[in-house]
Amino acid sequence: MSAPIRALVLAALAVCSLPSVTAHAQFYSWSHYRSRSGEHAPFRYKQQHRHAKSELAKKVAPQDTPKGPLQIIVSIADQQLSLYDNGALIARSSVSTGVQGHPTPLGVFSVISKERWHRSNIYSGAPMPYMQRITWSGIALHAGVVPGRPASHGCIRLTNDFAIRLWHLAKRGTRVIIARDDVRPVEIANSHLFVSKPKAASVSPESSAVTVTDNDNKTAPSHGALLSSAETPEVANLQIPGSIPQGAAPQKVVPISVFVSRKLSRLFVRQGFTPLFDVPVKIQNPEQPLGTHVFTAMDFQNDSASLRWTVVSLPEKFKKREAVMEQIVATPLPDKGNEALDRIDIPREAIGQISQLLTPGSSLIISDYGISDETGTDTDFIVVMR
Repeated sequence: MSAPIRALVLAALAVCSLPSVTAHAQFYSWSHYRSRSGEHAPFRYKQQHRHAKSELAKKVAPQDTPKGPLQIIVSIADQQLSLYDNGALIARSSVSTGVQGHPTPLGVFSVISKERWHRSNIYSGAPMPYMQRITWSGIALHAGVVPGRPASHGCIRLTNDFAIRLWHLAKRGTRVIIARDDVRPVEIANSHLFVSKPKAASVSPESSAVTVTDNDNKTAPSHGALLSSAETPEVANLQIPGSIPQGAAPQKVVPISVFVSRKLSRLFVRQGFTPLFDVPVKIQNPEQPLGTHVFTAMDFQNDSASLRWTVVSLPEKFKKREAVMEQIVATPLPDKGNEALDRIDIPREAIGQISQLLTPGSSLIISDYGISDETGTDTDFIVVMR
């Protein structure tokens, strides 16, 4: 082969190989970025872990709009996140949670703030891209190294692609449940669940304020059901049957959260992260545990004011008995949710006020625990089980 022809062949080979070289460089650039993004990224990990598995039950694109309330459920044992929309599984991905010395807390949380390019305030400004905070003390979901095992300082690391999709889908107020094992929402029907009975749509936010009196003779005025979209947790343009005049544009409605604590024998209500009121409740056999259960109102059924409900029941702690780990509660978890509802007596006045504010996306949390110290300004109810 002559020198000119040889030079031409070599030049052609160089041009053909250029795209793969560029892609290879981009991959390692992101890989290097990810290795610094977590709180406690391991220095070495296996090559196959650089592409942590992300199994999607449905292709989720950033522009997709949820059909109903979103629920993010994290399983520590499986190192897995499951995403539910309106009670149905739509996506699942591997995650990396906290190591033994810095465990990821178990319990009930929600997204309280979001930032696309965040840096850790605790760990030397480590990058936490597509960050969704669930506690003000530093726990968040964000993109990072996912080596197939716990590796963080408590945060929940997501693969890059999944973190981007989840960041676009989830809003402030999206429920996050962290459990030892895989739990999932199941449909539930119980006569003790709240029923939506909205007020007339013509009332103003000021006139829709409610006042509930407790046994201590204290009153707590509530805020109206309609807030500005800038301060609205996960909401949608939901039209409550019979509540909006014909031809009027639907309003953005803020779901409420109700928390019943066996420890405190009290019911608390928040809306848009704002406390509304609290009242005492009676619990049958108060010395016996209720468990921790998250009931969520889904969509309206058959164009009526009746709401479809789901429940996620979190297993209780485990105890050691003759060196064998056994679960304390043997009763199926959905049945435990029904049992908990049946044991709680709520004042009729409080039920009436809750029914007037109830919309799809509203939730009822029942727990043996009290209100966590993490619950505060600009948070929903936070229940920490560990």
